Amino acid sequence: MALASCLVTGVAGFLGSHVADHCLRQGFSVTGVDDLSGGFVSNVPRGVTFRQGSVADKAFVEGLFAETKFDYVYHLAAYAAEGLSHFIRHFNYENNLLGSVLLINQSVLHEVKCFVFTSSIAVYGAGQTPMVEALVPVPEDPYGISKYAVELDLKAAHHMFGLNSIIFRPHNVYGERQNTSDRYRNVIGIFMQQARTGQPMSVFGDGLQTRAFSHVDDVAPIIARSPLVPAAYNETFNVGADKPYTVLELAQEVATSFGVAPNVVHLPARNEVVHAFSDHTKVRRAFDPPPCVELPEGIRRMADWTRAQPLLPPTRFDTIEIRRNLPPSWQV
Repeated sequence: MALASCLVTGVAGFLGSHVADHCLRQGFSVTGVDDLSGGFVSNVPRGVTFRQGSVADKAFVEGLFAETKFDYVYHLAAYAAEGLSHFIRHFNYENNLLGSVLLINQSVLHEVKCFVFTSSIAVYGAGQTPMVEALVPVPEDPYGISKYAVELDLKAAHHMFGLNSIIFRPHNVYGERQNTSDRYRNVIGIFMQQARTGQPMSVFGDGLQTRAFSHVDDVAPIIARSPLVPAAYNETFNVGADKPYTVLELAQEVATSFGVAPNVVHLPARNEVVHAFSDHTKVRRAFDPPPCVELPEGIRRMADWTRAQPLLPPTRFDTIEIRRNLPPSWQV
């Protein structure tokens, strides 16, 4: 019996590399793509056929589908910086929306069996907690808008062409292989970088914002398995942890994991959703996952991995398009 063949985008990134791992364990033949703008070749699991290139490159995407017949497409490539997306609008839509459309087009043309898309709870916007799939999304930033636009396009592609899809809305995913040198996104990685280098942990506003931080082991296996679950087809699922924590509580956990006192500096508040956590009744019903990794345990695992990695300098995004209202800490 022939192996199922799948394409994983963002395979050198954090979540994409973990999904590829689980696809390999399921016996799939995996082709992985990444432009290495935020990922690392060292993250690509052994056994993946790696192709370097951007999903926003039409010729590159067409070549992938011409070369290999894919049963499933897992689309995880994105520049997932909600706050920064206000200031990189063209870059955001080109990579997160138009790149997705190129993949959807090719999936229709080559009769892919299922297109698995990682959206985000950023589609919900503010004031909708707990976030439930039946709510009408009202995204507040360009990142969330682009993700919701892809969700709508997938529904249209199913209606017009019969392309099956599964949409996941993960949130605040963290864990091993996350880029801790990215200063614009992934607060846990930022805190760990600061703890390692003896800097204070930078908190926007009062630090009472709440998030349900989700270990990658609670997310990646479900995403990888989803095309094998017929009841999941053409459905949307929240996926991640249930228990919300404040950013200040998170800082305490990270400090504890590095054996240092929590040293927090408060920066001016950003324009962001204050409280974000989801209901996971639907995903539990469809996938029956094991209990979530508790935050202290997940932070310990990531801290142990982080300490074994070389310390890289903070990344800098050099193509800011709008500087008005850009947080001062991002100006330098």
